[in-house]
Amino acid sequence: MRHLISVLMENESGALSRVVGLFSQRGYNIETLNVAPTDDPTLSRLTLTTNADIDKIEQITKQLHKLIEIVKVIELSDSVHLERELMLIKVRATANNREEIYRNADIFRAQIVDVSANLYTIQIVGDTAKLDGFIDVVGRDKILEVVRSGVIGIARGEKILAV
Repeated sequence: MRHLISVLMENESGALSRVVGLFSQRGYNIETLNVAPTDDPTLSRLTLTTNADIDKIEQITKQLHKLIEIVKVIELSDSVHLERELMLIKVRATANNREEIYRNADIFRAQIVDVSANLYTIQIVGDTAKLDGFIDVVGRDKILEVVRSGVIGIARGEKILAV
C-alpha cells in the first residue's frame, strides 16, 4: 500500500542523507521525495511516498523518531489530507494534433507554458492519478519528456505538522 509520510526536521547539512540512509539500509524504496524550508528557516519539511505494509511503516516512523534531527513525523495517509504533484510535460504538437492537445490540456486544467513550432510544454498540478491520466490521454507516443515534482501533502482541518 502507498503511504505518504511528512517529516519536520532541522534544516542542516546531512539531515536528508540520514533519512534516506535509514530507508536504504532497510531495503525500503522511496518513490517520491520533496524537501523545502518551512516558514521557520531552522526547519525543513520532508514529504515522501513509499510502498510498504503497515508494520513496516510503523517501524520506519519509529526509526525516524530516533534520528536527532527529526522534530515530528506524521503519516498523512492515515487521515483526511490533500496531496498535489506538479508535472511539466513536453509533447509533440504538430499541425494535425495541436488542437487536440490544447483541448486535453483545457479539460485537465493544465497550462501550456511554452510553445514552439512543433512542441508544447504543459504544466499540470493534481494528484498522481490525474497526472497519470493526462499522460494516458495525450498518448505516450507524443511525449518527449516528463518532469514530475513528486507528491506533497498536508492534513485537512485543524491537524498541523508544527513544533
